[in-house]
Amino acid sequence: MGEKTILSSRRAVGSRYEDTAACYLKEKGYRILARNYRNRCGEIDIIAKDETGVLVVIEVKYRSDDEYGDPLCAVDLRKQRRISRTTLWYYMEKKLPEETPCRFDVIAIHRDGRIQHIENAFDFHS
Repeated sequence: MGEKTILSSRRAVGSRYEDTAACYLKEKGYRILARNYRNRCGEIDIIAKDETGVLVVIEVKYRSDDEYGDPLCAVDLRKQRRISRTTLWYYMEKKLPEETPCRFDVIAIHRDGRIQHIENAFDFHS
């Protein structure tokens, strides 16, 4: 299998679990604003507004087995910084006021299909 095939396969798997996370969020009353938002700083899996109007930046993680650890541990400080910088660009692009409330969540989807939603999983990091 070539490198492009492996990357394509990983994207397809990631997309499937992001679909699962988006459906889960909609059922909880969230309004999805963007999926796979990209800019020069990075990518955000899902951007949504919760039922109170707070902007929620969501990282979706899946693990097919526990060999590489809990999916929540995959959102390390480096990843948090990248997500934070990407969020700043989103604010500028959408001309959102600085005081617009925002939080960073992680949705972990486990091999058994269990969904774990961690609200306020991390703080903004510059």
